[in-house]
Amino acid sequence: MKILYLIGIAIVVIGIIAFVGFAQSSDDDPQNKIRVAFSPSIIHAVPIIGMETQIFTNNLDDDDLDIQVKIFDSGPQVIESIFSNSVDIAYVGPGPVINGFLKSDGNDLKILAGAASGGASFVIQKNSGLDLIENYSGKRIAAPQISNTQDVSLRHYLAENGLKTAEKGGDVFVLNIANPDIYTLFAKGDIDGAWVPEPWATMLVEELGGVRLFDENEFWPENQFSSVLLIGRTDYIEKNPEIIRKWINANEKTVQWINNHPDESKKLYNEFLKSYIGRTLPQNILEKSFSKIIITSETLENSVYTFAERADALGYLGRDGYTLDGIFYHENISVTSNEENYNG
Repeated sequence: MKILYLIGIAIVVIGIIAFVGFAQSSDDDPQNKIRVAFSPSIIHAVPIIGMETQIFTNNLDDDDLDIQVKIFDSGPQVIESIFSNSVDIAYVGPGPVINGFLKSDGNDLKILAGAASGGASFVIQKNSGLDLIENYSGKRIAAPQISNTQDVSLRHYLAENGLKTAEKGGDVFVLNIANPDIYTLFAKGDIDGAWVPEPWATMLVEELGGVRLFDENEFWPENQFSSVLLIGRTDYIEKNPEIIRKWINANEKTVQWINNHPDESKKLYNEFLKSYIGRTLPQNILEKSFSKIIITSETLENSVYTFAERADALGYLGRDGYTLDGIFYHENISVTSNEENYNG
């Protein structure tokens, strides 16, 4: 599959609500409906554009299926909703997916496909000195929720450079706080740096004068790592294999559509953002943040295993060892052109 670099789609949400539905939704009998969860951020372009273009709806039209959307601001919340049987499929980062798979002893979820690669950077204050490893003593560096994808990457980076965090007897302080709060603290100068996803990384640079020390892609083979995965609740997959097949197919069609229509995709994202929070992104933020992401349906399995190894080395996966056997759902999906699926 041809993978193209794109430019596009971010979020300027301060104090975003943890959970909102596009449509009325309930957690009753899921018959004749599929409940899909994702974040409103740029790296979740696939589900957002897939819904905006009605690619998902058209691909499932023969089933007369009600697609109910639930929007979350964190991966762990999505995993808990998988566990509580209130979400059927979801778009989530590899950190929460791995934790959820292991927490359920491999029983409750599977990875169906990919949706994005990359889209995270380490941004520092201009005069922080964090461009030199010897200056990290006493510094305060932020990442979103503990054990999430960016948190694992940050702590792995510190460990690889011989640095210890304060809770492990060192003198580097890692703060786990929500992206909007990271933005606020960075603006006040209360943190020295942050390892964050797009569009927050670009916002710290363009709006607050931060310096992008590096793009996380630089540390991965071929500059790619899985940042958003499509997952499904195992029992839903088993009961609805044809619906799952069609959704995976639509996911691939949406990836192709976005890569073939980058400008229209950016416009559609801003339309979504306008309807969701009442505002759009400045064009420069939109363009630069989208340029840091690869839209792809590839799961990039090796990067998922590497994330697990890093999380385990940090003590996030327990003390008894772990296995990811069975985490990937393998199904041969044929994809046809979807140019007819969007009439906007």
